[in-house]
Amino acid sequence: MTEPHACTDPGPGGLVGRGEESSRVARALGEARSGRGAAVFVSGEPGVGRTRFAAAAVAAARAAGMGAAHGRTGTVGPAVPYRPLAQALLALARTEGLPATGGPGGHGRILARLVGGRSGVPPLVAAEAVLRTIASAADRRGFLLVLDDLHEADPGTLAVVDHLLDHLPSLPVVLLATVSPGPGPVAALAARARHRIDLAPLGPEDVRRLAAAEHGSAALPPELLRRVLAESAGLPFLVRELVRAYEPGGDAAAVPEAVAADVRRRAGRLGPDAGRLLGAAALFGERFGVPEVARAAGAEEAVTAGLLLAAAGAHLVVPDPEDPGTYVFRHPLAARVLAAELSPADRLRAARRAVRAVAELHPGLPGPWCARAARLHERAGDPAAALRRYVEAARRAVAEGDPDRALALLTTAHGLLSPAVPAELRARCREGLLDAVLLTGRVAGLPADALELPGDGHGLPAARRAGLHARIAQVHALAGRPEEALRRLDLARWTLGTADDRAATALVELAAARVEPARLAPERLRTATAAARRAVDAGHAAGLPGLTGWALLALGRLTQDADGQGAAERFSRARALASAEPGDPALRIAAEGCLARFAMRRDGLTAAVEETRRTAERAGLAPQAHETGFALALDAVRRGRSGPAAELIRDGERDAADRGMGRAVALWRLAEAVRVAHRGRPEELREALGRLGPVLDAAPGLRAMEFGLARGFCSLLQEDHEAAEREFAQALAYDAENPVACDFGRHGVALLCGVLAGRAGRRHHDLALAAGAAAARWNRPFAGLADAVLLGREGRAAEATAAAGAALAAAAPYPLAGRLGMRLVAPVAYEDGWGAPAEWAREAEEFFHAAGLPAVAGACRGLLRAMGVPVRQRRSGTDRVPAPLRRCGITVREFEVARLLAERFGNRDIAGRLHISPRTVEKHVSSLLQKTGHPNRAAFASAARDLVTGSAP
Repeated sequence: MTEPHACTDPGPGGLVGRGEESSRVARALGEARSGRGAAVFVSGEPGVGRTRFAAAAVAAARAAGMGAAHGRTGTVGPAVPYRPLAQALLALARTEGLPATGGPGGHGRILARLVGGRSGVPPLVAAEAVLRTIASAADRRGFLLVLDDLHEADPGTLAVVDHLLDHLPSLPVVLLATVSPGPGPVAALAARARHRIDLAPLGPEDVRRLAAAEHGSAALPPELLRRVLAESAGLPFLVRELVRAYEPGGDAAAVPEAVAADVRRRAGRLGPDAGRLLGAAALFGERFGVPEVARAAGAEEAVTAGLLLAAAGAHLVVPDPEDPGTYVFRHPLAARVLAAELSPADRLRAARRAVRAVAELHPGLPGPWCARAARLHERAGDPAAALRRYVEAARRAVAEGDPDRALALLTTAHGLLSPAVPAELRARCREGLLDAVLLTGRVAGLPADALELPGDGHGLPAARRAGLHARIAQVHALAGRPEEALRRLDLARWTLGTADDRAATALVELAAARVEPARLAPERLRTATAAARRAVDAGHAAGLPGLTGWALLALGRLTQDADGQGAAERFSRARALASAEPGDPALRIAAEGCLARFAMRRDGLTAAVEETRRTAERAGLAPQAHETGFALALDAVRRGRSGPAAELIRDGERDAADRGMGRAVALWRLAEAVRVAHRGRPEELREALGRLGPVLDAAPGLRAMEFGLARGFCSLLQEDHEAAEREFAQALAYDAENPVACDFGRHGVALLCGVLAGRAGRRHHDLALAAGAAAARWNRPFAGLADAVLLGREGRAAEATAAAGAALAAAAPYPLAGRLGMRLVAPVAYEDGWGAPAEWAREAEEFFHAAGLPAVAGACRGLLRAMGVPVRQRRSGTDRVPAPLRRCGITVREFEVARLLAERFGNRDIAGRLHISPRTVEKHVSSLLQKTGHPNRAAFASAARDLVTGSAP
């Protein structure tokens, strides 16, 4: 079949994914230039790019200085003898000319008859004339003759090719023919060719590359990329046409006209009976069976099987090798085109026959037949029956662990909602759709009116309407719209009122447990926890183990900081309920994720968490996968694995944004701020916080975490302890105003800093120890060192030393936590006479110097000097000095002074920060002014501030 995109130029996308095949053609061309010709037969289904591949071969031949001519068989208009040869000869005549009609041997007259399309030229005579002509054109430089779509050629052309194959090895000529796979006379010719190349469909990565090249940008719109990957079947022609037809916000189901014309042309060649039968088959979707299609089309099965075999030969359908009697359309676009070819009356009749056939052949509609029956009911004009089937098919999909399929089915079903559909059925559809969104996180793809209820509330009882509002509230929370989520929650409570419906009560209270933490109020956690407890009780009383399990997970999350053991027990109970409720695999995966994250917090072990994340991703449970991924990203940051953490954060934020999960986007941006903070990069932290700012309110607790996990920690690594104290205090203040169910350092590094500053004492430590968060592996080093400091102050040196040893041992997975703890407690340990302060200061200095954190490394050197311990000089790191200052001869230490000088610090403050004497600072300032030529420190600070603080362009 002639490809609809024939051309003489590979096009803007060029050839993608054809490197090996192009190399084989290049070798054949090289051999031809050496005098050894050959035939190259290129096969592949329509749309795979045979013609473009041939055009690229012509371009390669001409680039190598060879002659080339290209001819193709046409399918439009009357048959012309030797058509592809005539086209090639005409192309040759335009570039190099043909022998004169009166020339020796009479070949000129024969060529003139061929080019004129006249009949009556014997094949052998034509073959010899063509052979001599291309041999003459080849001369010493070589020649490429391309015959495109040779399978469509007339017998005379095939006879000429047969003659050429006998003589090519002795000529500097390559014959490249493109053919469609399958039996026939061309297959016998192809078997004689020295080179046979089969062009396969492109893989997903090559499809992405080709689409990006056609689009003109590597950043393809996500919806375009999804469609190209799902509908192109790897065929370059379809990729190009889908990209060219793409319009933002356009009809995602529209078929590009060139593709539609190609499908219609191929189907039309099979005859009207095949066209009607393929149209009936398309009503079933992409996959269909012979018996079902025969009944839908009103045809005999034997006739149907023969017509489908012919359609397979035309590459419109392909047989399923694992399911005899079943066919699949070669690509989804073909099914759409062929279904549209049926008249409305024929389509309706075929759909009604198909509904009856499916019910008779597949009682109970097992497997995929429920969803297929839904589509057929829809096409048969019965929306209520279609809705019932869609809802049931979606329920089965969720039970089988495929919520994405359930969401797709229910999104289709939602388009059928109308007042003519019974109210209860409309409610079931909306409930299923919202539940599927909560499982998959695909908020962005929701129909526009899915989060609104009609004014009459579907004519449903109050309890049913309250359940819908509760679901909508949770979707808004997932999307990062807390105000709307709280409004919907309040509406759900008001609608439920005092109704004695335990199932609806459990649903509304579960929504409250998930949404209340976003309310700006000091009692919000107590409110959410109480709601979770009521949800557990109501779910149990209603006999709903699944709902009870989800409520237990919510309760465990809300209480795990204060009652770790109790939270673990609730997670285990939820998992047990999930095991007893096989129709809810999402609950089991969520429970296992909670247990794995809890164990990682306690023990620092990540293997189970990584496995649950992979399981959630495979199951399409994006919110679960993102929650687990966020925990893994923070853990990777704390382990010093900044690179893998950055990759995880980047991919997580992109996926969350694509799905419309605003709350997850905010968490990923927080994770990025924590990542750069733990590297001691204040400039990068400012940038990360700038991105976090607009979404700070999308998830509860972010403000406390911003100050505790990011700002305060970065200040410690900059040796700005005053700023750290302020930031930890701000985090505590945010938590007091609006408590959070997540750790922001309160029971770890903030506790240690509070003890060192004298703000916290034994009572604070013991309260933190009683909280579950203090037992977290990341917090244990800091909480343990806080205990050691308190013991040392109490004069219990031996106990303090033991406590410090246990704390530092707990920091083994987290080198940064251990070394920062050493640096923080070394001065007080030295003063109070416990532990190994000099050893700690030296170890911390080595660590922070290697990590490129000069401020804290310098502080450690200052501690060592104060203890009378010899300190090795550190003068490496000149690369951190900006080039203009290096050219002035500024040293690393002078640059450290310059950075603080630019911030308008006085000599005493600079000395305190760098742990050197004010006199030494004075000498460095004098040297800086002399080397840079500034009259005083104010002038230097004004001129050099951007340069030394790293904000210069």
